[in-house]
Amino acid sequence: MSRILIFDTTLRDGEQSPGVTLNIQEKLQIARQLALLGVDVIEAGFPIASQGDFDAVRSIAEEIKGVTVCALARALEGDIERAAQALKGAEKPRIHVFLATSEIHRKHKLKKAKEEILKLAAHAIKYAKGFVKDVEFSPEDASRTEPPFLKEVVETVIDAGATTINIPDTVGYAVPEEFAELIRFLKREVKNISKVVLSVHCHNDLGLAVANSLAAVKAGATQVECTINGIGERAGNASLEEVVMALRTRKDFYSYTTGIATKEIMNASRLVSSLTGLRVQRNKAIVGENAFAHSSGVHQDGIIKERATYEIIKPEDIGLKKTRLPLGKLSGRKAFLERLKELGLDHALSEEDLEVAFREFKVLADKKKSIHDADIEAIVIDLMEEIPPVFRLESLNIICGPNTVPTASVRLRTKDNKVIENATIGDGPIDALYKTIDLLTDVPGKLLDYHVRAITSGKDALGEVNVEVEVNGELLRGRAVSCDIIEASAKAYLNAINKLIQRTQKSPGQKT
Repeated sequence: MSRILIFDTTLRDGEQSPGVTLNIQEKLQIARQLALLGVDVIEAGFPIASQGDFDAVRSIAEEIKGVTVCALARALEGDIERAAQALKGAEKPRIHVFLATSEIHRKHKLKKAKEEILKLAAHAIKYAKGFVKDVEFSPEDASRTEPPFLKEVVETVIDAGATTINIPDTVGYAVPEEFAELIRFLKREVKNISKVVLSVHCHNDLGLAVANSLAAVKAGATQVECTINGIGERAGNASLEEVVMALRTRKDFYSYTTGIATKEIMNASRLVSSLTGLRVQRNKAIVGENAFAHSSGVHQDGIIKERATYEIIKPEDIGLKKTRLPLGKLSGRKAFLERLKELGLDHALSEEDLEVAFREFKVLADKKKSIHDADIEAIVIDLMEEIPPVFRLESLNIICGPNTVPTASVRLRTKDNKVIENATIGDGPIDALYKTIDLLTDVPGKLLDYHVRAITSGKDALGEVNVEVEVNGELLRGRAVSCDIIEASAKAYLNAINKLIQRTQKSPGQKT
């Protein structure tokens, strides 16, 4: 079978999802998992965009081996130089240059004629080739570019030295038959197309990203650009797990294979979901909570008699297991560690943190009749948090109710082991709580978004609180879990404040 290359852009286009910001450690964790997954290319970021993106690309390039590490750049010398600097430590570096080619982009965004686009594209590729051998070019908004001009652009950049040509459906405008015909047109009409890898990058604005990608593969594309869980700009990108499992399950139709270790798919999905805060919808294909769940009596009867009656993919093939040890307050350390292995989380923690996780599990098990997988994941993700605890919550007390002025008393412990406490009133219990924390930390936060959800079901459910806080014009996200929603609210807010202090390197109690 022919091999389809999988180009993962979770760390670049995926991070462009509104509300998502990953720090260097989080990006490295995802990059390590992508390497285990077996992707061919990791697009690690856009180095010119920020110092943080540059540092993340550089760290990934230096650590991750055996995989092509790619950095994005506009068709500008400064962008290309910055990308090359970030990729210096890469074993297999690639610079990905993009330049808009559609009429609407030429007229309204770039304000350039076709001749200028051709010159800029050719110069950018030649300039990038001066730094690395592997150069990819994307004619942005290719699916809305006039085919004859797109052909001319592609021929020009191949002559200039491009090794991969990526055809993006940048705004998710294409439909499968149309997009497939565009790929066939380029394969047929571009005289030097055999010299390069032909790639596609599809967005999901019409819900067709995976369908368009698969149609392009059938038409002759040999690389697919995608993201874990399909995250990305606006409605997202083609979902890596859906593309890969479609090719694997329907190899009778596509006759293509990939290098993906499919049993790592669930590990990758869970990690990306946890670190980005973007929850996977329950009914999402392949990795959704309901993807291998059967509630209908007819379906259950069929599954019991022969699994293939209602499952076209084995859950084991993507890293799920049908049977698991039941966990509760009488479970020992061995059972707990076994469940971590089943969830793919045993390698995420140090030996010391594993002991802490077990103690947290026992405390939670005393409060709950049964422990769900999501409870375990929440404990581990909390321990994976890289933000130093400049302020820790020691205790809190809330007074509220009818005909009562909401009041919060809070006690914090600083990183130098000093205990500080204060109390104040507010419009409600959370308002009073956050105002008190503001007084104690001297960090004046403005709450922009507050979201609470039950991680598991039942009255003893573990609750998760996500907050978005603005401090002096800077947006920060915080997250925490607890059986006590007020406690989780305080810890989530402190999590955001600790991130700010880490970023600005302020001392506790110092004005930011």
